[in-house]
Amino acid sequence: MKRDRITEIADLLDKRGKLSLRQLEEYFPHVSQMTLRRDLLLLEQEGKVIRVRGGAMSVKDVQKTSGVPYTKKTTMHTDEKILIAQKAARLIDLNASVFLDAGSTALYLAKEMPDVTCSVFTNGLAVATELSKKKNVSVNLLGGSLIKENLSTASSLASAYFTDMNFEIAIISAAAFTPENGFSCASQMEADLFKFICKKAKFTYMMLDSSKIGKIKPYTFARTEDINVLITDDDFPEGLKEQFKEKNIVVM
Repeated sequence: MKRDRITEIADLLDKRGKLSLRQLEEYFPHVSQMTLRRDLLLLEQEGKVIRVRGGAMSVKDVQKTSGVPYTKKTTMHTDEKILIAQKAARLIDLNASVFLDAGSTALYLAKEMPDVTCSVFTNGLAVATELSKKKNVSVNLLGGSLIKENLSTASSLASAYFTDMNFEIAIISAAAFTPENGFSCASQMEADLFKFICKKAKFTYMMLDSSKIGKIKPYTFARTEDINVLITDDDFPEGLKEQFKEKNIVVM
């Protein structure tokens, strides 16, 4: 019976993509939350689900959107990324015009975004695919060379592509950060794109989970003073938060 229940949970997640513990309790009213948590842990060990804050996501569903290599990134620090994505999603208003990058945190943001009328520009293939599921979100995908590691696109013509396009908010998920080197990424073309985007946008929101602190990638695309809002998780060092706040940057 236990195995049957676990199989049923896996099937439900494959169909729904994501379920909260509260939803699982509705499906299995005679099973305790603690038992359901153990079931999800077992499914995670079997590589079938990704446990997230308050529930789980189907690995198959993530792979449909992003492919196997990219999926590996989405399985790291998932609680932090989803918490950050939920915070960022609350900042997207009706009729907003937004740039969203291709990182795994951005993919979670695409999943968490409300289905409201807005325009999203992105260089992320997986992000664009996820947003295409929403009826009211207009999606604009940047063309160019494919960066396979991130399933993103970058182009030396990006500045020309965006010249006559307007977006109020740029939401970027940094791959690395140190106070000395700023926010950095692994691709020079992507760094050039982000530099342009930060200048183009009225406000720049940086999504950064605490695991990225102290890491350095080859190309810096923004410094602390270039952003307006930092969106992070509960483990972000207090001392570092104060450094951002001293520069009048809002820390969420």
